[in-house]
Amino acid sequence: MSKESGSGDNPTETPAWPAHLERRRWPREPTVRREAANHPGLVPSHFSTLALPPAEQFDAWRGHMAPLVDVRLPDGKSPDEGFPAEQIGWHLGDLLVVQQRTPGYSYERSRAMLRSSPIDHWNVGLFRSGRAWTEVDRRVTETGPGELFFRSLGYPYRGRMTESAAVFLFMPYELLAEDASKFEGANNSVLSGSLADLLINYINGMESNLSNITAPEVPRIVRTIRDMIVACAASSTRPDAAGSPVNMGMMERAHRYIHHNLHSGELSPDAISRALGISRTRLYQLFEPSGGVLNYIRRRRLLQAYADLSDPTNNRPISEIAEAAGFDVAANFTRAFNHEFGANPRDIRKMAATERHVAPLAHSERHRGATIGDWLKSLQG
Repeated sequence: MSKESGSGDNPTETPAWPAHLERRRWPREPTVRREAANHPGLVPSHFSTLALPPAEQFDAWRGHMAPLVDVRLPDGKSPDEGFPAEQIGWHLGDLLVVQQRTPGYSYERSRAMLRSSPIDHWNVGLFRSGRAWTEVDRRVTETGPGELFFRSLGYPYRGRMTESAAVFLFMPYELLAEDASKFEGANNSVLSGSLADLLINYINGMESNLSNITAPEVPRIVRTIRDMIVACAASSTRPDAAGSPVNMGMMERAHRYIHHNLHSGELSPDAISRALGISRTRLYQLFEPSGGVLNYIRRRRLLQAYADLSDPTNNRPISEIAEAAGFDVAANFTRAFNHEFGANPRDIRKMAATERHVAPLAHSERHRGATIGDWLKSLQG
């Protein structure tokens, strides 16, 4: 969306929050530390509907969230009543932190959406106010103020939330791939116990310092959060989840195998089936929500190619990157890359060389401006 539509990166003109809705302030930002003076802080991305006429606000929110979930208004709620929503996205390398305030709405990430989406990230959310109910595999999890949820975006889910303020953490699949087997069955669970309390305290401290975090500090912060999430999710695994731990565990094994063999010429459905000890039919069933195993491999390779091309320290020829992505013909690579991201491989490399970052756009997202899908695709994983 254009800046006129309320999704620009300049928050200085943001209108006042409607008086009839609760307004929770983000934690107060401390004074900039003296030792960080030589390192610029993080620059957030902004999305807001507040500058729009009330009747246009929900459509703007729906467009912003479309790459991730389909959103709907509660029954009896009219778009003409307005939908004052805000998101601030902080990009910390392999971690995206999103602060969000919205009225109530429902959401669904369907199987059809998974087939066309390269988003299979992990999602941890901490609610400040409001409540949410989310269903995965016919099991509903309720999350309230001060509670953490853990979810995989690689599986269908649906739910609803009341008017709320929350902070969400998004991580690419690869960041937790090595430990995914430790939390089979933890998908769509509420993280609890002393480990979860420690993680909540860490998130609170990080959130209050987001504007002061510098690039050299980011890897250590991401590593700490990653390790804490793994520990929390592993301790929250549901041994009694009906059927889903088995399916999820097999899918995570398949994901890990593909991740470790992504650039191997031997990577194929037969090789994956042999490594997992399952039939090709069973493998195809597992990846059916993602549009098939070959489609999943192709998307992962294209995402890796994008990461390589956008890395200014990576000097490999584009033809070599294309070959690693499984394309022997350069024209085919360019065509597939452009279809997936809405940009030419050479353009991405040029922008990286001049240290200009432009988030990739999926085909269905072009001409709509920045969306949460763009924020997620900019993760380094």
